[in-house]
Amino acid sequence: MAPKREGLAQRRKARGLTQEALADKLGVGRYTVQRWEAGLTEPQPWLRPRLAKELDVSCERLDYLLSGGETDDVDLAPVRVCGHDQPESDEMRRRELLRLFSTVGTLAALPAIDPDRTAYAAEHPSHLDLATLDEYAQLNGQLWQTFLLAPSKGDAMPLVRHQLDILCTGLKHQQDDIVRQRLLALTADLLQLAGEIYFDANAYTDAAHSYTLAADASKTAQDYDLWACAMVRHSFVALYDRQFADAAPMLDLAAAVAERGDRSLSTRHWVSVVHAHAFAGLGDHAACERALDQAEQVRQLDGTVHNGGWLRFDGARLAEERGACYVTLGRHDLAETVLNDALTHRLTTRRRATVLTDLAMIGVHRRDPDKVATYAQTALNLARRTRSGVIARKLQALQPKLAPLLADKQVHKIHTEIAELATV
Repeated sequence: MAPKREGLAQRRKARGLTQEALADKLGVGRYTVQRWEAGLTEPQPWLRPRLAKELDVSCERLDYLLSGGETDDVDLAPVRVCGHDQPESDEMRRRELLRLFSTVGTLAALPAIDPDRTAYAAEHPSHLDLATLDEYAQLNGQLWQTFLLAPSKGDAMPLVRHQLDILCTGLKHQQDDIVRQRLLALTADLLQLAGEIYFDANAYTDAAHSYTLAADASKTAQDYDLWACAMVRHSFVALYDRQFADAAPMLDLAAAVAERGDRSLSTRHWVSVVHAHAFAGLGDHAACERALDQAEQVRQLDGTVHNGGWLRFDGARLAEERGACYVTLGRHDLAETVLNDALTHRLTTRRRATVLTDLAMIGVHRRDPDKVATYAQTALNLARRTRSGVIARKLQALQPKLAPLLADKQVHKIHTEIAELATV
């Protein structure tokens, strides 16, 4: 049984607040506050700054009270901003997240339990209802947006890790089939996001682990679109290592899973465009063109075709995807036109850097040092600003291709700066 948080209750009372009054100030139910003080649940990340303010304590002291400590028996460090982790080593973060991954893998494999719902809800205040799960889904969406908008993608990891812990706690409790299925899907969603963060940091083994568990949880939840997307993301690990023959079978399976998904979503079209990259790497131009043409069919879908999180493909990036495939195939004549067209559209920083690097590659092929320097230098600046491992890896693939042009001072400088980037 979790220890009661007597210190938290004492602090509330010292502020002259009843459980109901504190709940009203925070916009939650009285039973939510009751569960916090009983040690049954944790306040959500976005509520902690407000809770600390209402209790008139620092975030350190709030963390201490939530751990079961008394109010006045320890002198804590100076106040810090709630919602931000203290500095910790990458290895510590990695171990913590891998612990969560192992928990998810075990919980996903356990058989579902079907208790009497009414009796369970009355006897277990930690019961999750569908309204709470809807809030969790909204939070997942916000975490994806935080990741997409953050200049440094790793900044989103503490929040992702915290929410994964909350979802794991929910999976440990008895739930009915519907709630458990949604919990698994929400967990698979965040595991894919954790994988993207690792992928951006070039931590490919950890990213692959994340995607594997996401696929397992999605499969158990019978969410075929989520499952297919986890497999597509896993295939990127092989693609970025240029192991195209390894990526292709995984994408074949992802395509089969996507066919069982929601036909109004763009999942199968995203599978096709990534499949095109695998075919390009294998030198199969005809198969690459067929896959790209299949991906183009996304434009025939009506309404909202993605969720903005684990599925974001809407066809807007087809020009840059096609151009990248043509570069891989060595069809620079075809690539340059579509890539220059892609640059006229609104692109994320990572996508823009990728297009610029592909254009620099075309400059190398044409022995045009000025073009190489212009495009590669801009991509390098973006890599430094964002600390993106994806951009860095793309530039590192360009570096050996610069050898024929190293007599040019600009290109030599680019070559050196890419090497320095790899050591940062």
